[in-house]
Amino acid sequence: MTKVGVRSDKAGSAGTEHDPRSPLSIHDMTVAYDRKPVLWDVDLDIPVGELVCIVGPNGAGKSTLLKACLGLVPSVSGDIRFWGKEISRQRGRVAYVPQRESVDWDFPVNALDVVMMGTYRKLGWCRPVGSSQRRAAREALERVGLQDVMDRQISQLSGGQQQRVFLARALVQDPELYLMDEPFASVDASTEQAILEVLRDLRASGRTVVCVHHDLQTAQEAFDWVVMLNMRVVAAGPIDAAFTIENLRRTYGGRLTLLDKAAMALGRAHQAGERD
Repeated sequence: MTKVGVRSDKAGSAGTEHDPRSPLSIHDMTVAYDRKPVLWDVDLDIPVGELVCIVGPNGAGKSTLLKACLGLVPSVSGDIRFWGKEISRQRGRVAYVPQRESVDWDFPVNALDVVMMGTYRKLGWCRPVGSSQRRAAREALERVGLQDVMDRQISQLSGGQQQRVFLARALVQDPELYLMDEPFASVDASTEQAILEVLRDLRASGRTVVCVHHDLQTAQEAFDWVVMLNMRVVAAGPIDAAFTIENLRRTYGGRLTLLDKAAMALGRAHQAGERD
């Protein structure tokens, strides 16, 4: 099911049906830390072959949503399905790109080593990495523009380069669904454009990409579909239908600086549409 516009406080009944073709379906999921709810009754289907962004204020549960779907943090209740099945049966079809800040970058490996880790699932942990895996890792680094630093220790790379190394590690897995936690955080404009180009290529090949994102203007310009989250799903659907000032107010409350930026982005998009 595709939900567009404002969500009610209760996301649906236990009998709600989800589309088994959806790469990711979440039914009435609640997550709590130390008995304090972080996510409440999240219920949605992610569409196939779209660039999807998850936006919301700090503390809204955006990163927790991805981690709970992957089983990295426990949920209190709810049901998560990937193409209608549990994650344990679909891991080979899903890749996760964590936040750069959550990684120990002092680990003594180079960029190529990190990317080759993405081949381990298909290769098997007890088998040595061969020439085909090395070739695939090099190609993934070239795809993100890092062919010149593949032998460099990861702690010596810039923040943007480190982010692209993790993207390359996901690419080499060749999954159908990418879950990315703030892939544009702390990167410069050129790195942002390089990542966006890769995401567009993935969409063109039929892949689905879900990104936790913080820049509302970029969200509207670069993504097809949005999930607006503040502990609950406030709205979810195509950008043109769901990304409205009213839904932004419901998501961000009185944080006017964010709303001002969003209003400017909406205004520019509206003007561009009128010129067309």
